[in-house]
Amino acid sequence: MKPLFLTLAVGSLCGSLLAQEPQPKDSTQVQTLGEVLLKATKAKVQDPITQSNLTAQDLAPLNLGQDLPYLIQNLPGVVATSDAGAGIGYTGLRVRGSDATRVNVSINGIPYNDGESQGVFWVNLPDLGSSVEELQLQRGVGSTAFGPGAFGASLNLSTFKAQNEPSLQIQSSGGSFNTQRHNLKFSSGPLADGFSFSGRLSKIDSDGYIERASSDLTAYWLQGDYESERSKVSLIGFGGREITYQSWYGIDQATLDENRRFNPAGAQFDDQGNLEGFYDQQVDNYKQDHVQFLWSQDLSERWDSQVSLNYTHGRGFFEEYVDSWYSQNVLYSSDADLETYGLNPVMVEGQNISATDLVRRRWLNNNFYALNAHLNYNSAHIDWTSGVYTSYYGGDHFGELIWARYAPEANPRQRYYSGNGDKNETSVFSKINWRLDDNWSVYADLQERWISYRTSGITSDLVPLNIEQQYAFFNPKLGVTKSFGKGQLLYASFGRSHREPRRSDFEQGVFTPERLDDFELGWRAKGRSAQGRSYHYSLVAYYMDYQNQLVLTGAIDNSGAPIRATSGRSYRTGLEAEGSWALSDQWTVQTAVALSRNKNVDFISSFDGVLQNLGTTDISFAPSLIASGTVVYTPFQGGRFAWTTRHVGDQFMSNTESAVSLLPAYTVHDISASYSWAKPLIGKSMSVEILANNIFSAAFSSNGYYYTYDDDFSVPGTITTVEGTGYYPQALFNILAGLSLGF
Repeated sequence: MKPLFLTLAVGSLCGSLLAQEPQPKDSTQVQTLGEVLLKATKAKVQDPITQSNLTAQDLAPLNLGQDLPYLIQNLPGVVATSDAGAGIGYTGLRVRGSDATRVNVSINGIPYNDGESQGVFWVNLPDLGSSVEELQLQRGVGSTAFGPGAFGASLNLSTFKAQNEPSLQIQSSGGSFNTQRHNLKFSSGPLADGFSFSGRLSKIDSDGYIERASSDLTAYWLQGDYESERSKVSLIGFGGREITYQSWYGIDQATLDENRRFNPAGAQFDDQGNLEGFYDQQVDNYKQDHVQFLWSQDLSERWDSQVSLNYTHGRGFFEEYVDSWYSQNVLYSSDADLETYGLNPVMVEGQNISATDLVRRRWLNNNFYALNAHLNYNSAHIDWTSGVYTSYYGGDHFGELIWARYAPEANPRQRYYSGNGDKNETSVFSKINWRLDDNWSVYADLQERWISYRTSGITSDLVPLNIEQQYAFFNPKLGVTKSFGKGQLLYASFGRSHREPRRSDFEQGVFTPERLDDFELGWRAKGRSAQGRSYHYSLVAYYMDYQNQLVLTGAIDNSGAPIRATSGRSYRTGLEAEGSWALSDQWTVQTAVALSRNKNVDFISSFDGVLQNLGTTDISFAPSLIASGTVVYTPFQGGRFAWTTRHVGDQFMSNTESAVSLLPAYTVHDISASYSWAKPLIGKSMSVEILANNIFSAAFSSNGYYYTYDDDFSVPGTITTVEGTGYYPQALFNILAGLSLGF
């Protein structure tokens, strides 16, 4: 109970400080509801938190249908990936070498990461970037975040704010690979008695760069707002439906050299192993709906409170053709065996059939409930927030056999496995930023978090999974900031975070939680030069010390999800720089550079049947150099041209530094152009945007996988480790163009 007493002590200390504070908060500072509701998770400029901030205006030149990871890939330490190769469909991001399961994403202060897999599936919310009003990427531990602890970064999204007048906006874009994005956004403006309504409808279609990697995506966003002098209330319903042809298997090096667009998903073979074609319904079909109730209340000149309620319902399946020949002769798998599905062998023309071509569906049906409530105090010297968060996640997992070439006794949609998982989480926190004088401020953020996770039934691998685990974590964060005036400040911080294993880790027999100690030293500056030209920049040095970090092994499971293993002691350290400088009225330069060293310490691995201590090795999927630079040219009012160069250095797809697992560095150049009419030909506003990606057609893969297996058959008495790799090629030159009309 010691951590709880510490948190309560901070709250009591804050209470005594607040009682002595005579100044009321500045009532002229008007905040949107989204800004208010993010107080618990969003860092302020003066907080000692490493952060990057973008607005809807910053995202607009790139927002032509690609997923959010592609809209923020020029921030420091960020790498975006796409299974389909063009940023639409299944996409992901890594920050500081940490994969998406370790980036804590919130929408209006509510966690978006899946409760069991801890992953972030942007495909379930197509065109989300069109509803984002502002976002903040906190690198490292960051401030208090609800849901699984941040082990690489936190991404906090604030969505629509109420508009001051009625509006209607229509956006259409299209381009390479038959990509089309159409959306309609509307706002009623203020109505009688403080009410207003707004929303968005979106439709995105794309064939994908990879063969058959198509996406059929729809999304909606409906929001009602009420605002009075002291209250702000929003009721939001949003969600999406995705049907994507699977492209998560990647290809090997030989196929990459011969046909980099090849997609093996759904392949059908005859009895001699000749490719006959592809199953046309090898799709992922999933629907997700969210309801959020957000309420902010001013209690006095210095006090306000926020309450958020959330319900999320997700359901869907992925359908796959299991080819008997391929399963038995290439994968050496039992997936095509009738016994796997609880069926007996059948006699066909005198032949005993024990395996057959078949089609199966693997389902997920889940519900997520969350309550987030906090109390805030704000004055000239004190910012204090305390709150409580509680959530419940329940997920059902089951598989169905929907067709088999030889299985006369099978029932339609016969289930062959079924299991579930339940996760309860509760956390309390208290944080304060105390401005000691005009130059110095101190920061403290204490959080306690309790998790209970239970599973029952069997997995898709037909293995029983009956888990009951409880975890309790204390996550302190401390920092100090020194202001030098003229928008310049220096900060230092320490933060600790813990993280529980996810469902697939338990399936691998991993129960030990992770711990991260994060040290950050940074400098931020924002202002104008003597010539009146704006600039802002930041420099950060960090050291992230991990205990029992779950690193990616490089391998993936049979649904394309990465497999993790505990690495023991490891660390990430580096330097990050970010900045924007207006060189003249027409020219602006933007840059982001991340230099890092990501290492496992005393890493142990088995090779050729021998367990070896490999010493210090690179952590998988962690390039030591990530850099981007953009030159923006605005030759006349409403016109904008930009050239972006992005480089991602070499990275290993294993933790053993095997040369076979090297994912080569790549450099990509993009060009964007836009024009907004001062006097629109149609409506109140009119603009066109063009985005040309990878203009020099660099042939690269932004992601891949690495696997090994032991061969003890070829040479009797000898074990030889065989290595293999797979790659996810990205699109060569491709283009998107769009038109936006406002009424």
